[in-house]
Amino acid sequence: MYDDPIVRAIGSRHEIFDENDPLTQDFLSCISDLLEHKRVQKLKKYHQHCNTSRLQHCISVSYYSYLIARKIGADPRKAARAGLLHDLFLYDWRTKKTPQVHAFFHPKAAAENAKRVTELSDCEIDAILKHMWPLCWGLPAYRESVAVTLADKYAASIEVVYQWSMVCLRKLHLVRG
Repeated sequence: MYDDPIVRAIGSRHEIFDENDPLTQDFLSCISDLLEHKRVQKLKKYHQHCNTSRLQHCISVSYYSYLIARKIGADPRKAARAGLLHDLFLYDWRTKKTPQVHAFFHPKAAAENAKRVTELSDCEIDAILKHMWPLCWGLPAYRESVAVTLADKYAASIEVVYQWSMVCLRKLHLVRG
């Protein structure tokens, strides 16, 4: 099935592919068809924040969107799927020139690519388009959109802090690498 060495969302203690964990199995059932799609698998090639692959970032956002949605009474399946697809743009944002600033352009590109992968509800499209709030125009219209927006900020923060802390620890010779 899924052959990437990613085993958990960054910052989580739960292994996504743990067959004995009902929570992660339910989460995985929401996104497994998307994870296998070749367009989603292409995200492995791109770095998102520091050394985190875009696929790792999207899995983290998906997992945290799923958890947040469960807590706030939103649809966890829609939140997880939108979270996985929210950054489905297939270019290096650090080098590619886009018609608009990347922060405004990439949600539209991701939504268009996501529509090529699967059928999306209005809720899932809104979550993908508005995940950069407050940088994008318009408030998230659904609870699932709020879950994806919050999860994206959380996952990105953890990714950056983790990478910076590893650099600092290496400089202090407290870890190898």
